[in-house]
Amino acid sequence: MPGAPLGWGAVVAAAVEAVSVSRIYPGGSEVVRAVDRVSLSVAPGELAILVGASGSGKSTLLNLIGGLDRPDEGELSVLGIDMAASGEKDLARMRLTRIGFVFQAFNLLRDLTLSENVSLPLEGAGISRSAARAEARAALSRVGLAELGDRFPSEVSGGQQQRAAIARAVVGEREIILADEPTGALDSTTGQEIMRLLSDLSREGTTVVLSTHNPANLPFASQVVTLRDGRRIQAEDAVPTTEAARP
Repeated sequence: MPGAPLGWGAVVAAAVEAVSVSRIYPGGSEVVRAVDRVSLSVAPGELAILVGASGSGKSTLLNLIGGLDRPDEGELSVLGIDMAASGEKDLARMRLTRIGFVFQAFNLLRDLTLSENVSLPLEGAGISRSAARAEARAALSRVGLAELGDRFPSEVSGGQQQRAAIARAVVGEREIILADEPTGALDSTTGQEIMRLLSDLSREGTTVVLSTHNPANLPFASQVVTLRDGRRIQAEDAVPTTEAARP
């Protein structure tokens, strides 16, 4: 990759490696440790789930992994890149080309078709419109929306909008998907369909880290990280990553 920072493209043992990572905010007379000395390791192709009550630090930890925020303490490596030491341009480039984001509210632009929404990150990375649209069609096909690329978000269901958001997160062969409550706005049946899709993507080699309140999502995980008041209170394999065990 011409002009890529040192470490890009290297084979890594862990897609995400955090050692005693903290994010600290001023809170009047006391500081708030939104993430408090959390350690975790997520292997390439894993589906890791962050679980905990609102305010437990799940979204803050996802933001740190995605380079939207920086840790105040500890060490955080994502795809072999030191997130604390990287410049803003390098982090922005990672978000455009290597890390995809999925949100509870889908965050699709309503005036663009699904295909146009999915192609946006590639066009932002400097890829020609025609090449980006071709990649978008391939990504939509990958999530089961091959025939809906010309529809607008208002013309498809909530589950289909979330599938399109996942296509936008993986387009261009991104290596990591970060999903913040991706099933929170969906009914239980559609939510399970989205979890199966994310599980399939992890089996294909994409690393997935997501947050959830829903215990029904946990059997899809290869690793569950439970947070309380910013701290990791337990870490265990929820279900072995076998075809029989994962839904």
